[in-house]
Amino acid sequence: MCLAVPMQIIHLDGFEARCSARGVERDVSLFLLQGEELNVGDFVLIHVGYAIQTLTAEQARETWELFDQILEQA
Repeated sequence: MCLAVPMQIIHLDGFEARCSARGVERDVSLFLLQGEELNVGDFVLIHVGYAIQTLTAEQARETWELFDQILEQA
């Protein structure tokens, strides 16, 4: 099973970004989203260090809520 995590872009530098989620920051490749116009504050879905999709803030929040529900039941 693969897992992708929603994160918010906090810094951009070409095809590299610094992203944050719940106090964790990671350097992420934006190479797979070359055709997208990305800005600081945007949300992206991260899988193994690559942004694979853009998300709305609402979609990111809903995804984290689902993760929380799964953890509560574990």
